Amino acid sequence: MQEFSKRVSQKLSKLSNTQIQNLVDELTSDNACFEAILGSLSTGLIIVDTAWRIIKLNKAAQRYIPFAAYPEDSAPLWTYIQDADIASFLEQCCKNDRTNCREEYTLSTDGGTVRFVDIAVTPLVQDKNLTGSIITVDDVSEKRKQEILLHRMEALAGLTNIAANVAHEIKNPLGAISIHIQLMQKAVKRARDGDGRLPEPKFVENYLDVVNGEIDRLNKIVVDFLMAVRPISANMELVNPNTLLEQFVSFFTPEFNEKHIAVTAKLCSPCPRILLDAKLFREVIVNLAQNALAAITERFPETKDATPFAACGGKLTLETKVKDDRFVLTFTDNGVGMDEKTLSRIFEPYFTTKANGTGLGMAMVYKIIKEFSGDIAVTSALGEGTCFTITLPVPQVDRRLLTYGGETSAGESV
Repeated sequence: MQEFSKRVSQKLSKLSNTQIQNLVDELTSDNACFEAILGSLSTGLIIVDTAWRIIKLNKAAQRYIPFAAYPEDSAPLWTYIQDADIASFLEQCCKNDRTNCREEYTLSTDGGTVRFVDIAVTPLVQDKNLTGSIITVDDVSEKRKQEILLHRMEALAGLTNIAANVAHEIKNPLGAISIHIQLMQKAVKRARDGDGRLPEPKFVENYLDVVNGEIDRLNKIVVDFLMAVRPISANMELVNPNTLLEQFVSFFTPEFNEKHIAVTAKLCSPCPRILLDAKLFREVIVNLAQNALAAITERFPETKDATPFAACGGKLTLETKVKDDRFVLTFTDNGVGMDEKTLSRIFEPYFTTKANGTGLGMAMVYKIIKEFSGDIAVTSALGEGTCFTITLPVPQVDRRLLTYGGETSAGESV
């Protein structure tokens, strides 16, 4: 079409009115076809000039990106966009001459659901000159939902072991209930066969107390089982994990300091955004913090009365870094530690070393991290302490933004 237009412009003076009218009609038809194709694309498409004024904008882009008003060509593209993160990304691309880059964002719809959009910027080149940029916008929500569904299906495969543990737990109280009911039945039968007098009230009450206690125990087992196997309702979004960690650390640090335990946070910079659920991530950190607090106070019982501040020697350290396209969080305490047997069963449902523990805390931690497509590992030594290492994948779009020589880290004490 471009070569055809050049040839026509060279011979335009020699064309008749009819030929010119036919040419205009043909160009109008081709332009209408082009506009129809542009409007039918499922991919959002925005074409801007070098000043990032809009040249072309299709309907898909308007559906995916929240515009404050219908864009005109008098102002840069980002000034019309409501989402601050997307507007900032496009503005930085313009001011820093960034091309061939992409980012993924989470947007909330009017219905309260979360939509994932992938935004890519590529250069627009004409006659070997940079004349603007092409911005493509794709809705990748379905892809993310399928990934989450796959992880949930993998989690369901572990229900066999949980069911076996529950069956074992249920057998003991059922056996106790059966024995005490048989004893009461025999006592009643002896009374009827003899003088007809029933046993002393206290005798029956003791057996009934045992039966009621075991029924309560069964109920607790069933409730805990339902908690362990229920699907995790994760609201996955791209967030900065260091920001969340700073909030969590400021939340539980006063309790640690009150017991004279030093808390240190060493958070990497820059930090990539990770796909996770903030509330569930908080549940992971709270569980790890509570376990660390119990382990440290067990090793250093003098924490209750220790003065000055660091006299007890209790320490908790959180550290984050990026390594091999993975975000790594280490959670280290110098508490009592664990032996090999405890270490090998730490993530098993219903396994606990605490007198009043449910044995589901660390199982839920493991389940949540797997929901985030991550991994969690633990090392420990008796009398020295424990270190939990959580690794989470860095999305492809954030890997390109990291400028580090293998890994990044920066320290901050709390």
